[in-house]
Amino acid sequence: MPQPQTDAALLLDNQLCFALYSTSLAVTKLYKPLLEELGLTYPQYLAMLVLWETDGVSVSELGQRLSLDSGTLTPLLKRLEAAGLVSRLRAVDDERRVQVTLTPAGRKLKARAAKVPGCLMAAFQCTPSEVSQLTRQIRSLRDRVAG
Repeated sequence: MPQPQTDAALLLDNQLCFALYSTSLAVTKLYKPLLEELGLTYPQYLAMLVLWETDGVSVSELGQRLSLDSGTLTPLLKRLEAAGLVSRLRAVDDERRVQVTLTPAGRKLKARAAKVPGCLMAAFQCTPSEVSQLTRQIRSLRDRVAG
């Protein structure tokens, strides 16, 4: 007969991984209608956040910030480029490096995207302090797991 502690350890609702996974799905679902208004998918929105923070990053830097490999990032950037939001150019000093820069339309989109965080905060029903604390804890866990 299994021990009660073992049974509790195997309950779905006791799994941190499932809590993170199901929360991620729920939060991404909240973003969907907001991002559709902007013409962006969630991964595209994340890439735009990086570019609004630091325009002109290399593809490799962008991939590192987003934890995405080039096989995932390249098609995403091609779609953003086709939408007229970014341009990709080879660096003059090193042709192996591709720089991603915002177009005027990409910069203009930032003003429309400014409402997204507030809408999410309202949906979370948390104070900014609570969200900040959760974010720090989750980042800390991610960093410890990533080693």
